[in-house]
Amino acid sequence: MKMIVTVDTEEDNWGDYSPRGCTVQNIEAIPALQEIFDDFQVRPTYLVSYPVAASGKAVPILRRILDAGSCEIGSHCHPWNTPPFEEEAGEKNSMLCNLAGELQFRKIRSLHETIAKNFGVVPSSFRAGRWGYNGATATALEKLGYRVDSSVLALTDWTAYHGPDYSGVFPDAYYFSASKDVLASHPGGGMLEVPATVGFVQSDFRRSNAVFNFLTKRPFNRLRLAGVLDRLGLLNRVALTPELSSAREMIALTKRLLLKRFPLINLYFHSPTLRPGLSPFVKTEADRRDFAARLKKFLAFAREARIESIGLSEAVNAVPS
Repeated sequence: MKMIVTVDTEEDNWGDYSPRGCTVQNIEAIPALQEIFDDFQVRPTYLVSYPVAASGKAVPILRRILDAGSCEIGSHCHPWNTPPFEEEAGEKNSMLCNLAGELQFRKIRSLHETIAKNFGVVPSSFRAGRWGYNGATATALEKLGYRVDSSVLALTDWTAYHGPDYSGVFPDAYYFSASKDVLASHPGGGMLEVPATVGFVQSDFRRSNAVFNFLTKRPFNRLRLAGVLDRLGLLNRVALTPELSSAREMIALTKRLLLKRFPLINLYFHSPTLRPGLSPFVKTEADRRDFAARLKKFLAFAREARIESIGLSEAVNAVPS
């Protein structure tokens, strides 16, 4: 098994869909994070948003890590602060997939060219901001030469937020064709999807997911039966992120994926979480210490289990086409 660590490396302004006024102070915390990664022989992929890629303060911080060969730089498109600005700002259009395909392409190209200019590398891995991805996004990526997408958050439905429904997409990496259903495997497809890992501690993912989806939709969601089954150890859905899950939960999920012979896991989180008060996951200094402790404990497990760290674009070498 290989481990990919993806960090959505973005501006401080969580939930603000304005194209102006972005700050990137959280990037100052990246070197301390990178020290943790270096201690555990982890090569992260920093998926960079436009305000970060265009920042004279943020770029040198990340470029030092890149120039040392210690990370990969990929693209992370937040449409609301990536030019050109032609759409109406708001929550719906914060999902890239809700924009016209031609506008999606020009925004992704703008980010792509800014990264290439300021980092001296041509990015080949991508994640849509807020997981807002569709076939038009994939077509744009294909035109720009991207090899790997990681815009799918496995087993998660974003329709309540004007986004896509990934509740039927399992955490398996798969090759796909931009001209077909981008949420389904197509042998011989030219691009690789590496979903951010969400799964179940139970062995039968399909059965567990069917039960989970049934219990979390109306009217049964009001009964909170999924939470009851979780506490009883009968239905444990776990996201592979220290923002939401304990080290114990992430380790349990990874052990299950090892038994199922998964070739890849994709741990994910957001750079604003590195500074208290910038994301909903870390509000205090105590929260920040707990977050770091969860991350370190999981990475220690991964090292002991001999799970090798690779960059997101390297996934094409780990998954047969």
